[in-house]
Parts: sequence; structure tokens; C-alpha cells
Amino acid sequence: MSYEQTLWKELENVVNPTYLKKQNKLKRWDYGYNEDYDFIVISKTGQIGQIIEIQNLRIALPAVDQPFKRSEKQKEQYWEKQTYPKALSKIKSRFDWDEYPNDFKEEWYDYIDNEFKKRDEGHWFYNNGNPTYITGTHYMYLQWSKIDVGAADYREANRLFFIFWEACKADNRCYGMCYLKNRRSGFSFMSSAELVNQATISSDARFGILSKTGADAKKMFTDKVVPISVNYPFFFKPIQDGMDRPKTELAYRVPASKLTRRKLETNEQLKELQGLDTTIDWKNTGDNSYDGEKLKILAHDESGKWERPDNILNNWRVTKTTLRLGRRIVGKCMMGSTSNALDKGGNNFKKLYYNSDVTKRNRNGQTSSGLYSLFIPMEWNYEGFMDTFGSPVFTKGKNRIYGVDGIEVTIGVIEHWENEVDGLRNDQDSLNEYYRQFPRTEAHAFRDETKDSLFNLTRIYEQIDYNQEMNNTTTQGSFIWENGIKDTKVKFVPNKDGRFKISWVPPKNLQNRVIIKNGIKHPGNDHIGAFGLDSYDISGTVDGKGSNGSLHGLTKFSMEDAPPNHFFLEYICRPQTAEIFFEDVLMAMVFYGMPVLAENNKPRFLYYLKRRGYRGYSMNRPDKVWNKLSPTEKEIGGIPNTSEDIKQAHAAAIESYIEEHVGQLEEGMGDMYHQKTLEDWAGFNINNRTKYDASISSGLAIMACNKNRYVPVAKRQVKSMYLGIKKYDNSGYISKINK
Repeated sequence: MSYEQTLWKELENVVNPTYLKKQNKLKRWDYGYNEDYDFIVISKTGQIGQIIEIQNLRIALPAVDQPFKRSEKQKEQYWEKQTYPKALSKIKSRFDWDEYPNDFKEEWYDYIDNEFKKRDEGHWFYNNGNPTYITGTHYMYLQWSKIDVGAADYREANRLFFIFWEACKADNRCYGMCYLKNRRSGFSFMSSAELVNQATISSDARFGILSKTGADAKKMFTDKVVPISVNYPFFFKPIQDGMDRPKTELAYRVPASKLTRRKLETNEQLKELQGLDTTIDWKNTGDNSYDGEKLKILAHDESGKWERPDNILNNWRVTKTTLRLGRRIVGKCMMGSTSNALDKGGNNFKKLYYNSDVTKRNRNGQTSSGLYSLFIPMEWNYEGFMDTFGSPVFTKGKNRIYGVDGIEVTIGVIEHWENEVDGLRNDQDSLNEYYRQFPRTEAHAFRDETKDSLFNLTRIYEQIDYNQEMNNTTTQGSFIWENGIKDTKVKFVPNKDGRFKISWVPPKNLQNRVIIKNGIKHPGNDHIGAFGLDSYDISGTVDGKGSNGSLHGLTKFSMEDAPPNHFFLEYICRPQTAEIFFEDVLMAMVFYGMPVLAENNKPRFLYYLKRRGYRGYSMNRPDKVWNKLSPTEKEIGGIPNTSEDIKQAHAAAIESYIEEHVGQLEEGMGDMYHQKTLEDWAGFNINNRTKYDASISSGLAIMACNKNRYVPVAKRQVKSMYLGIKKYDNSGYISKINK
């Protein structure tokens, strides 16, 4: 099966072709965010060409401009670092350059100017017959940055990375990027190269480095940043103060000149030198690193590995302020990392990553974090599986394929990854670590360790992986009253913005089945399934957040046309008002004709049902008989969440369901298709249940469908009764009457 590319896509007809041509002719496309077309222009020529989308971010590339062609033969068209002219390589500084005659300088001015142009505007070259654009930053990384293996390889994944980064820099709404990566993707070197690239053209600026420890930040500075700076050609290298290879700070400024007696006696005139007064340094890891300072660029490496007491979320709240002056964003953060296990810093990074989703913005046009999230699957950037053109070898075809190292690639990266995964199936923690290091999905990247999990993570992750492969296993939508008239019939309407995710719709004859007893409405399908509900009573909270309301629907075995033991509905949301939430839940219950088991410590919803005439839809707690219920429980139903017995029974219900119906089963794969719920189960903590809304409601749904398991059994009392019959002791020769 061929691999389908989904990392980026070209957008067509975004701009009217006639208008596009006119604006290009006049060079009127400004670098930055274009509000009219909702895309970010990264062209610095005033002209745009292809418009692409990377992780929902729309980016306008420059118009094609005389691409460099290495060869006329297509198979010989690829990136190749150009040789530095020998005549210039002998020149180590601008002071040396000044000593050369003018005719020599005139010979090389065009070459130097052209390199500065590529640095600023980017570079076009033919790659496998296609005109290919790389940003100026990417060009500097490939052509002029020395890394551990010498010169960096050209990779298509890195091209898209740098295009995305350029868009982050160009967008005045953005604080930078949050890059979720695989191991050995080159991020540390790429971010180091960008620090040096920007620092050597910026005046009166400061550039910083943070990592998971201070030692790591220092190593990145000394082993990556400094060597890149040292090996720059003289025409890119500003005047530097201090040592050539410093340990703490790289300073591009004029060194202090010592006034000597000889200079005074000879009246020697010194040249007036101008330095950038710009520095690159690193800081120890901590919540308040760089607090109170102003940064142009912060390279934030290994952000997903900040372990307690360090907290990447707390650090970012502080660091964010170093990148702005008032409302103006004046600096950018280049953040990237693989993720640790969730309790080892991974969970905080996960929150930061998902808070950087470009599709979710506030009224200022910014994401919650201010950053833009980017994920590049491992198959796009895995060492040893890149062909000559820098493209990933996803699958091995019929023709021979050679890598950038000249060695034949004999297997596709997808097959290689699957082989590694299969070899780790019996060691779940090692498998999860491999997933985190080399993720093909965001879920892989945030895999947790199994040792602290209450439930069987192996089965949960098997199901998650299966669902991702299947894709589109649920339908998103909304429930509405027919013709807008309440308490009639309910319809389900597919809607990408809907709050419900469903995987089964009952046939027409089972929809909206209501039974009325003594004026009270009862569900007509309680023999088919039931709902579990984790409600809330207050519409708003002080912090504007609050926990979500959560509803789950589950079937049980029946003779009806319904899949048995199947979670068919997931609702995890907090609408603007509690009343909207209540009405959503009520409509779902009416449509499916099933009752709900809800926690009664937040009783507002249960009273809502009673007032509307739906008390019959609210289940009583199954662990008590009617005459043992409290007056409130008799009035509105529900089950408390405070009892330790209930907590244990609730957790046991989920555990049992996972073992019997989730993951790889004897009869095949389970049909639990709701990813949020599976992920909630994976992290569930019985001692801190409040933040696991999906686990609460799904567990209640399981208990509701198996209520007979919790019915109390009355103890039998056996009393001795004298029947008037005498008993004899026959142990001796003569029988005796027992007294």
C-alpha cells in the first residue's frame, strides 16, 4: 500500500489570478500577515506564488525566481553545498579584507552581495526537476552552518519546518513555534543556526538558550552555537569581543581599546569601529529564566523534558513577557522537543502544544499560548531513509533508491518502523518509549508509562492506534428538536462544529421511543442501553475554565438492532451556560430513548429533568433498594460520588470493560472509537478523579448497563426451631437421651 502524503497541501484560487498578476507586477505583497486573504506572506520580493497550508497555517511563498540548476539531467538535480572560493577562504576577518587591493575586492563584491540576497530572500533551485524554494534561514543552515557531521543534509521535512518558522516570524500575532519532533531530527542544530544567523545581522539585541537542564543549554551553546559562528565566512562575521570560543556569552560588539603610552606619543589614530552590541547566552533551567529581560529569539530546546520542580508552563508564562513590549511582539521563541512520559514533564508540554493550535484563536487573533504548533511525523525525518533529493523513502519500490550518503535504501521507513514496533510488543514501556522518540502521530508522541496506570494501557493504546488507522470512526454533530419545538421529537444533524461524537445511530423504529406512566416520561429503550453523566451546576467560573460536562452512551446485549457493549456517544464540552448543556443531554436521551445514571452531588441537571417531566429518565442508584434511598434520591435519582465503595465499583467497571471490549481481542479489534475517552482512561487517577470527566461519565454508563451486578443481596437469617423430637447419643452400649 502506498503512503499518502498529508504533511502539506497546495491551496488553489485563493487570490483571483488577474489580481494576483497585477499585484505581483507592482510588487505590492507585504511581508507578514495578510488579513484580507488570511495567509502569511513570507516573500520579501513583493511577489508571491504558490500558497500552501502546513498544519492549518496558510502561507504564501515567493514567486519563482530563476532557480539554480545543478545539471540539465533531472536525476542529477538536487541540493549541493557550493564550494567556498579559495581566494576568499584565506580571509579570516573584515580587518584582513581591508588590507586587500580594491581590484581584488571588486572581483568578489557580486558574489558577496548575492550571498546576502540569498540570506535575506531565500533561494530557488531545481530538485528532481521541480523548482524548489528554501528560506534564507534554511539556506544559511545548509550552506554556511557547520554541524557535527560537517554540512547538513537537505531534507524536505526541514524545508517545511523552516517555511513554517518563517511564517511564525512574519506573523505579528505569533510568539513563535512549538515543534513536536522525533529524535535526531536536527532541531538543536537548526535552532542554533538560526540564533547565529539572526544575531549576526541584529543590533542591540539579545538571544537566549534554554534546555531541560542548565548543562544541556551550555552544551548547546558551546558545541553548536559557537562552532557555527566561528566557521562563518568573514563577510557574515561581525566584530566579536572576548574569546573566539566562549563558554557563557557570545558577544558581537567592539572590544574595549586600551589607551597606551605609545599611542599617545605617536598620536596614532584608531579606526572608528562599529559593533552590533548583540549577545547570545544561555541560562540555567528554571521558571524565572530570563525574567525581566528582552529577547529577540529564544531557542527553547527539550521543552518536553522539564521535570519537577521545573515546569515548562510556568517558564513560558514568564518567558513570553521577554518577547513583547506592551502589545507589540518584538521577539520569537523557537521551541522544540520530543516528549517525556506525562508525569516527567510530558503532560505540561502536551498542554502547551495543544494550546498552540492555530485553528483556536482568541479575539486578538492569538492562540492560547501565543505559539503555533507543528508536528512532523517521524517517517518524514528519519535518518537513513532520505533519498538523493531529500525526500523520505516511505515504501520501497521496484527501482533502486540511494540515500544522500550514496548507500542503497533497501527498505521503506514505514516497514522499518513497524518492524521495530512488532519487536517491542511484549515490552509495553519500551514500546511507549519508542513511540515517544519516533512518533508517527501526536498520540504516539504523548504515550505514557504503564507502571502507574490503573487500567490496561496496552489494550487502550492498541485501540487508539487502530482508531487512527481506521480514521473517521465517529461522526460529529448536534441534536435539535424537530421544528424547534421542545419535548417533541429529536433529530441528529451532522455538523463539524457539533458538540457530540457518535458511532451508532439507531434505526428509525428505535428513535424517540418514549413511554408515559402517570404523566411522567420514561425511556422506551432502557433494555438496549444507558447513559452516564458527569454534570456541572455553575455556568461560569472565576478563572473562566472549569471542568467539562461529560456524557457517554453505551449499549448492552439485547435482541434489538444495536451493536452490543458499544460506546456509541461521546460528549465532552462546557457550553456557555449550564442550561445549554442540560438541553443537549436531554435531547440525546430522548433521541436514543435511554435513561441516565448521573452523579447527584451536582443535582441541578436532575432537578431540570424533573421539572420537564423526565424524572423517569433518571436512574436510581443501583446499589440500594428503594426503601433505603434518601428522600432526595427518591425525588431526583442519581448516585453519590463520595462513597469509597462507589469509587471502587466505578473504577472496577471501567477496568472490566477495557479487558473485555478494548484493544486486540480473540475475535478481533474492539469497537471503542472515542479517542478522548481512551486517552482519559489512560491517565485516570482514582485518588484525583475530578479532572477525568470522560472517565467519570463513561464509568457510570458501564454501571448503568450492568446495574444488576450492584443490587444488594439480602442476608438470610436462620433460626433454630424445636420440633419436639428427642435426640439420642448412641456412642456407648446403651443409648442415652441428649439433654
